[in-house]
Amino acid sequence: MSNKMDNAKNLYIRGIQDGEIDEVLSNYMGESYTQHSTGVGEGKEGFRAFFLDFFKRNPRREIQIVRAIEDGDFVFLHVLQNLNDGSVKWITMDVFRANEAGKIVEHWDVIDAYPESIVNEDPILGEFCVKDLEKTESNKKTIRLFLTEVLQNKELDKYHDYVSNDIIEHSQWIQQENTDFKEAVKKFGVYYDFVFKVIGQGDHVVAYSQVIVDGKAYAIFDLFRLKDGKIVEHWDNREIVPSRDELTNSGKF
Repeated sequence: MSNKMDNAKNLYIRGIQDGEIDEVLSNYMGESYTQHSTGVGEGKEGFRAFFLDFFKRNPRREIQIVRAIEDGDFVFLHVLQNLNDGSVKWITMDVFRANEAGKIVEHWDVIDAYPESIVNEDPILGEFCVKDLEKTESNKKTIRLFLTEVLQNKELDKYHDYVSNDIIEHSQWIQQENTDFKEAVKKFGVYYDFVFKVIGQGDHVVAYSQVIVDGKAYAIFDLFRLKDGKIVEHWDNREIVPSRDELTNSGKF
């Protein structure tokens, strides 16, 4: 595990779970910290202020890091937050950018509620193992092409060029609508307005995008697992993009 991976995980475990804010600010963050999380103020002091209040509202916190990958300066974490003995559960998908020393200097996230009941596949819990490290760049290329050709250009006839027929689907909203990714694109007018970031490690690739669904702009993280060049498993989180007058920092992207 790299220094930047340790620092990203410690930000969650030592900071958000254990409440050691000063330890996080001093040891795991760089001198500057750019924040993109909805509702959190800019910089290290914005982080401190938000979470001191968060701790008062949520005195009992259990953090489970389910998946973690790294790519260059970036770390992705897939996290389940269990607050106040299960009265509130959040799924978060986070990307952290680290400086040359491995300290965290920028953060993006999308937060979704853990469902009260599971439709089919659990939206986060499950096994995780990174495989096929030698295929990292080719898998990232496959996802970029899928996002561009199928989800931006709407060339849906190419869908199964990229997606396995027996894909394991964890997306809450796709499961709730009793549909698949391809039909959801048509049914809800899903349009990937722009793809902000694609990172990957081995058989896992993450894309962070602004997506229009039913005319509304969402920030969406998609996590894909690939096998033999095709998508075989998919998770996502989505969150409405706040308006400019609601921003407390530089915005979701």
